[in-house]
Amino acid sequence: MTDRRVMATDEMMSFETTLRTDVGCVRTLNEDSVMAAPTSGLWVVADGMGGHTAGDFASQTICNALETVGLPTGAMDLRARFMARLTAANSTIQAKAEELGTGTIGSTIVALLIQQDHFACIWSGDSRIYRMRGDQLTRITRDHTEVQALLDTGAITAAQAEDWPRKNVITRAIGVTELPECDMVEGALLDGDVFLLCSDGLTEYFEDAELADVLYSGLTGSLEPLCEQLISMALLRGGKDNVSVVMVRCHKTGFPALAVESDYPEFRGEL
Repeated sequence: MTDRRVMATDEMMSFETTLRTDVGCVRTLNEDSVMAAPTSGLWVVADGMGGHTAGDFASQTICNALETVGLPTGAMDLRARFMARLTAANSTIQAKAEELGTGTIGSTIVALLIQQDHFACIWSGDSRIYRMRGDQLTRITRDHTEVQALLDTGAITAAQAEDWPRKNVITRAIGVTELPECDMVEGALLDGDVFLLCSDGLTEYFEDAELADVLYSGLTGSLEPLCEQLISMALLRGGKDNVSVVMVRCHKTGFPALAVESDYPEFRGEL
């Protein structure tokens, strides 16, 4: 008997995830929603539009729809499943707004999609994704806000943007247009990458440099106390808005070796 074995080895990702949302110190209703589906490779923060009717309905509708993504076959399949469900949620939100007849309902969204060694960030609005790689923090998303648009065109300076009276006016959200309007950034995933997804209730109280220091100092341990620390700092600094944080740490692991035999005694004489 000739013994032929094919050793199959590859790499896959495992994830450490923590998430928390808090109503804050001023508001009585939490319009933020968060979700994590590591087996699907999907993490989401949605922030219902403040000042509008049923912002909590909008954010919950998005997360409820995306929880049904299931098990994709790869990055393209996950993206297709994600957009199909986001489009359905967009229609549901619009139908609810028409039913209520009290104005626009909407929600920002920021989502992290991971398959194998590839990640994609998809967003609409001013919720953000940051990536901590080693000691370097990168803001991956770019806010869809009026003030960011003015900065991009050079109409105002960064110093003026800090006190801009319409600083929190967003220019995109799910539920306000016929189809979702999103941007996407994608790239290669590395072992040890840490992603932070958050609503603007957190980033209102942090410059990127300080956020980098807090994350770097806390990454030696579990993500849960770091998540708690970020929420607590935002609340101590005023907590004017709902505050939501999702954190994901990626660990590269190897598949176990698989031995494929060319001879199967159990089938002898059966064929």
